[in-house]
Amino acid sequence: MEREQSCSAVGGETHPNHPQTLILKSIFFLDGFGEVLLTSNSDGLSWESVDSPETEGSHCLGIKLVPEAPAEVKFSDIYAVEFDNFGVIQKSKLAVAPSCILCDEYEMYRFTVHCFQRSKSQPAQWVLTKFTFGHEDQQTCQMWVNQIDASLVLQVGRPKNLLVFVNPRSGKGIGSRTWEAVAPIFLRAKINTKVIVTERANHAFDVMASTANKDLKMYDGIVAVGGDGFFNEILNGFLLSRHLAHYPPTPSDIIDFPQAEGNSTDHDSEISPFDTWFRFGIIPAGSTDAIVMWKQKKWFSAIVDVERGGVNRDVEGGIILVFNPRDPRAPLFRTLGCSLQKQCSSTGCRDPITSTLQIVLGKRVHLDIAQVVRWKKTPTSNFDPYVRYAASFAGYGFYGDVITESEKLRWMGPRRYDYAGTRVFLRHSSYEAEVAYVDIKSEDTNTNGKRVLCRRNCSICNTKPHLKHSHTGSRSRQDETRWLKSKGRFLSIGAAVISCRNEKAPDGLVADAHLSDGFLHLILIRDCHHALYLWHLTQLARKGGKPMDFKFVEHHKTTAFTFTSFGDQSVWNLDGELLEAHQLSAQVFRGLISLFASGPEV
Repeated sequence: MEREQSCSAVGGETHPNHPQTLILKSIFFLDGFGEVLLTSNSDGLSWESVDSPETEGSHCLGIKLVPEAPAEVKFSDIYAVEFDNFGVIQKSKLAVAPSCILCDEYEMYRFTVHCFQRSKSQPAQWVLTKFTFGHEDQQTCQMWVNQIDASLVLQVGRPKNLLVFVNPRSGKGIGSRTWEAVAPIFLRAKINTKVIVTERANHAFDVMASTANKDLKMYDGIVAVGGDGFFNEILNGFLLSRHLAHYPPTPSDIIDFPQAEGNSTDHDSEISPFDTWFRFGIIPAGSTDAIVMWKQKKWFSAIVDVERGGVNRDVEGGIILVFNPRDPRAPLFRTLGCSLQKQCSSTGCRDPITSTLQIVLGKRVHLDIAQVVRWKKTPTSNFDPYVRYAASFAGYGFYGDVITESEKLRWMGPRRYDYAGTRVFLRHSSYEAEVAYVDIKSEDTNTNGKRVLCRRNCSICNTKPHLKHSHTGSRSRQDETRWLKSKGRFLSIGAAVISCRNEKAPDGLVADAHLSDGFLHLILIRDCHHALYLWHLTQLARKGGKPMDFKFVEHHKTTAFTFTSFGDQSVWNLDGELLEAHQLSAQVFRGLISLFASGPEV
């Protein structure tokens, strides 16, 4: 057939700017489009129709069919290429004319390029896309497959080995079905996956906590297939035995510590997970700082050379640990795959296919993590620090009551949250408590007072923090930062690490929260009339709403806070998990983990 005979290689040459990259050009049939000249260069694939303008497209019963198809695809958007052997190539899309028997159809060797496109209706959602090219010569197809494979190998940061946890009980079996839907994508992308299907509560936690660092180094990341609580379980199993951080101050420390309102919380220049601590009263003495730390239920201080790092030093019965992030003996912090079922704040939509594509393509962002320390479980409990980590949110009052109520209704599945939220709202319970928080000046937030939303390639999250304290000797940081207190009856207290976007709050609890800026957003909702609280919740549910514009709402951007309840019972919600706490403290660690995601899309 004449048109089949025209499908021959045009040639190959070396790219002038990339001597090792071979430029390939061949004439192929693009399935559902027609005859094209396909070109491969250092960046990706591009093609153009070889049909004349008069014959471009195909006809069916006199109706011209003009298929829509992009003219290029970048290697950074391709996750796999497959040789499909011998089969059918169609010139037009049969979906346009399913009953057409006159459309051109050829049998030839084929290869398929697997990639993604953004949804036209929702740009944050990535849609699986493939392009199948046909040629009469098998060796030509195989040459192209080899060339594309070689280009994909050069893509930096793509995982090769992943540890996958699947929660089969998540959302009435949604976890298992989600993994079955996305597993072929990992297989096609030639990613080795070790899959652990959890059999009981805290199964994933125990595996993460007991796995040696040398074994974790075999994997390029960890993927959670389940809800927010399941991700939190894996996160805590990973961090609790590895993140050796000093505790934040207790509520009584803020009350009793000398010059308490001058205490400061600070971050180091080029902060890392291993050299973050609370500093109180910085002494301007060259490269040495006075570090006040908690050990054995008392505060003590010492002079530490922060430039050297890697120092273990005994001081008054306590131990100071200063970590050097470049030390190979430092704790291991690997990349976590976000929950494949809940990821609105890190990708912009709730879609497991989108998250899977971002994992296989090696998209990564840094994520702040809050360390929450419970000092006392009840008013009569002994002082006994208990540590948990949260990646998105810690909430008290309304939020704690909803999670408590929903735990009784697990048989309802995801609908239990709506039912529990309605019941808790109608009760309209408020609680007496005291909150202390680090007061942050606007110039410390890197936004100059402007509202900057977190988006893909966020300028705020990608900015390295500056050294806040000075060694000039003029004043210490103690004069610039202070602790403030808020006491009263609260309907809810929330600390958002990220925006916490979801279907019921399209802008999130805090629209301008960032994935990795080193700040918590403390939201205090004081007791108010039922109707006013409903108005506030209605604003949360609206895109572009203003839920903070109420007199009974306090919004504080901070790095740490403490909490004391004056009631008999006190329940917190940590990323969907219950935590009973009469007294607790929290601090945020900037960019503590790396997350498979690209950042929120529009």
